[in-house]
Amino acid sequence: MNELQTYIHNYFNIEIDDLQEVEKLFQVTHLSKDEFVCQENSRCETLNFIISGFVRVYKYENGKEITQWISSPSEFITDLSSIVFNTYSRWNIQAITECQFYTITKANYNKLNEFMPSWPMLEKQFIAKCFLVLEDRVFSFLSLSSEERYTLLFESRKELFNQVPLNYIASMLGMTPETLSRIRKKQVS
Repeated sequence: MNELQTYIHNYFNIEIDDLQEVEKLFQVTHLSKDEFVCQENSRCETLNFIISGFVRVYKYENGKEITQWISSPSEFITDLSSIVFNTYSRWNIQAITECQFYTITKANYNKLNEFMPSWPMLEKQFIAKCFLVLEDRVFSFLSLSSEERYTLLFESRKELFNQVPLNYIASMLGMTPETLSRIRKKQVS
């Protein structure tokens, strides 16, 4: 099984036959560094599973970039409201590095019901898990100090710290690059 099949099989517990049908709806795509999956105020027409590379979700607010999330290999990336509700994207989704994806178009995404009668329930579980991640993230911002948020991210996603510009990580953690630098120095000593 490739990365996508393994993820879908483990995450959704889909039978191998169904899995092969689902995989046919995806194609391998590439993005160069700094290219966009989608941009604010445009339609996001794809759901992408990251094979390799890192992708940043951000927007401009009050004249500065705010990083909402950084996605890594074996994660899905899209503007969920755009692909599910057909709205304009609220986010810029940009490759930080060269990226390779398994990509499903919105049209093929909508065909999943044809291949799997259980898809509405599986999609509901997927979106609920996305919501839980968001809840945990909001709670960490409300309850943890900057140092605790840094430690939590560092322990769970070390690969980011060698691959992604630190100013993106600082923004995602809700702090300035200077604060992140101070925390990192303190952690090392």
